[in-house]
Amino acid sequence: MDIGMPRLNGYETARRIRSYPAGQALKLIALTGWGQDSDKQLAAEAGFNHHLTKPINPADLADLLEMHPARKP
Repeated sequence: MDIGMPRLNGYETARRIRSYPAGQALKLIALTGWGQDSDKQLAAEAGFNHHLTKPINPADLADLLEMHPARKP
């Protein structure tokens, strides 16, 4: 999820997702142009599992997605 979304930023979106019981099981990845240590800390505090700084390496994203395969209903 992009952190710098208009109206409702990624940090607040992650917090809202995490506020629901079903949101606890989701794996959230922050995709952002902000890559300082403080930005990574803010993402973790908001509930993101991972933080990738743009431009992202597609292989890095693929690796993270493979680590967290989709659950079957």
